[in-house]
Amino acid sequence: MDLASVDELLTTTRSVRKRLDLTRPVGREVILECIQLAMQAPTASNAQDWRWLVITDADKRAAIADIYRSVGAEYLAYAAKETSDPQTQRVYASAFSLTDTLGQVPVHVIPCLDNRIDNSNMLLAASAWASIIPAGWSFLLALRSRGLGSVWTTMHLAKEREVAELLGIPATVTQAALFPVAYTIGTDFRPASRPPAETVTFWDSWEHC
Repeated sequence: MDLASVDELLTTTRSVRKRLDLTRPVGREVILECIQLAMQAPTASNAQDWRWLVITDADKRAAIADIYRSVGAEYLAYAAKETSDPQTQRVYASAFSLTDTLGQVPVHVIPCLDNRIDNSNMLLAASAWASIIPAGWSFLLALRSRGLGSVWTTMHLAKEREVAELLGIPATVTQAALFPVAYTIGTDFRPASRPPAETVTFWDSWEHC
């Protein structure tokens, strides 16, 4: 295994919002390839209960964007102004820009769980999320390796039922995220600024370094 290539993939798979190519078509085949790879991720009790909803219809993407904007635009604009950290300001500003372009992103992908966990205890809820989050991240890594990008968004979940009605998602299904997918403008993504691992890692007991 080429560790350098693996490490580059892991450290440069960024949240892509402004550098999504809104004009280049994304084929069905590449989306299915990425989903197939994502399905290699583990699932709790081998349930394999991930489901993937891919939206390419322009009217439905526009409607999803309207819902996303109705939830997030005001909050993201306010948050970008309130934080004093430059990196966080850039993140909020980038997220706000997506409220204007989301409907133009050629493909939306909604990873789902084929069950509901609304009233589950922590063990069951954690197991359920552990069945979809690894697959979702594998999907984003697979996109990156093929010159595509996305961002893990959850803003639309504030109006999950509206999106479910729009897309015919059964009431027994849980939406986990929304991935706007497109080819990226350039591929020169860099690692993010993060603190040293030693500063956030404890050994044997909390706050024991």
